[in-house]
Amino acid sequence: MHLADATWTDVDELDADLALLPVGSTEQHGPHAPLGTDVYTAEAVAEAGAGAYGGDLLVAPAIPVGVAEEHRRFPGTLWVREDTFRQYVSDVVGSLAHHGVERCVVVNGHGGNVAALREVCGRLTRDEVAYTLPFTWFDSVSHEVPMGHGGARETALLRHVAPDLVREGRIDEAREGASERWGEWVSGVNLAYDSDEFSENGVVGDPGAGTAEDGEAMLTAAGALLADLLEAVETRR
Repeated sequence: MHLADATWTDVDELDADLALLPVGSTEQHGPHAPLGTDVYTAEAVAEAGAGAYGGDLLVAPAIPVGVAEEHRRFPGTLWVREDTFRQYVSDVVGSLAHHGVERCVVVNGHGGNVAALREVCGRLTRDEVAYTLPFTWFDSVSHEVPMGHGGARETALLRHVAPDLVREGRIDEAREGASERWGEWVSGVNLAYDSDEFSENGVVGDPGAGTAEDGEAMLTAAGALLADLLEAVETRR
């Protein structure tokens, strides 16, 4: 059940103790992909996971702004500080818990959120607010299409779930200004903090290398993995 579409009486009748909370980011993804890429992909994976799981659960509205200051040089990017993000996620899960949700999986679509999510989910669990785990879809799925940023993996999933939002005519432009890897590495240390230090247009990887069919396969795989995680979380006591 999607909370945003339900009434309070619908939620009361369902009486679910398990929830999904999608989180993403509003940030640059090159000249070809929308600023909301990480939100759209997290929502799509959450939907696929809920469908594959099949049991009663709540799907909360997505948190659309995350830890993304590394993209601050690109217009349209929004970000919050890590402590703000952690507190927001904590308060949302806490409000779910107030209404009987004892377990929550945070479905994440943005790499910059990973460290903060691991910390806040651990805190929510240890403080017995709700047993909470983060699920970052692109780290969980095994697929030959590489990740990057605005690269093959994200573009492929967008081509499947939101094809009208991919500016196909700008793929070559995205390739020309892209970096091959995230950062400037020396002795195992990344010298760069912000993405514009190593990528002309914010893209890492080849956005043209992933097809809509690849995106469909990844979404199916991610949904199945999320469903497996939900089953494990639901039965954990």
